[in-house]
Amino acid sequence: MSIEKAYNSWAGQYDTNINKTRDLDKKATIETLSKYKFKHVLELGCGTGKNTGWLLGKAEQVIGLDFSQEMLNIAKEKTPDHRALFKRADLNKEWEIDNQFADLVTSSLTLEHIYNLNHIFNQANQKLKNGGIFFISELHPFKQYSGSKAKYETENGTQELEVYIHHISEYVDDAKNNGFELMELKEWFDDNPVNEIPRLISFVFRKNTSTKIT
Repeated sequence: MSIEKAYNSWAGQYDTNINKTRDLDKKATIETLSKYKFKHVLELGCGTGKNTGWLLGKAEQVIGLDFSQEMLNIAKEKTPDHRALFKRADLNKEWEIDNQFADLVTSSLTLEHIYNLNHIFNQANQKLKNGGIFFISELHPFKQYSGSKAKYETENGTQELEVYIHHISEYVDDAKNNGFELMELKEWFDDNPVNEIPRLISFVFRKNTSTKIT
């Protein structure tokens, strides 16, 4: 099953099923971004809008991009705010967003479905204003090494999604090559972190004002 079809199928239960990764991502997003000021946000892989409402509490405008129309339909129902715009988009292609629109780009639990990280950082650089922030929250590669991946339960059994493993060095190197500097890196654990593999990893990158990427 393609990623798009899988998420369309998952959409109806995404917000209600037991999902430690989803819940920890929301915590990581709020705790990290509470420290920053932003007005215009580009939310990559916005899904059902699980983080959009919180972002609107600080921002003037949020544009959410996702390849699943069913996920977007739920996001629109949950967030009937004129300051939120949800658009179907393939992040592997050029993003149809004005350059230097955002002072914050976010990506939560999305990049494991993207093969080419370099393209993501290139596009993020173009859409961010100088000094803008790129926040990433993803399943920790250590979890991926142990076999964890995005999945959900159906009446026919467990549906696993196609994913790609990105090493920590890949995030850092591709970010640097596209004009970003690393501001924060944090690993996120479940409630009892003793002897556990971290579930998530988050990064905060800042667009270097002296570098222009085309």
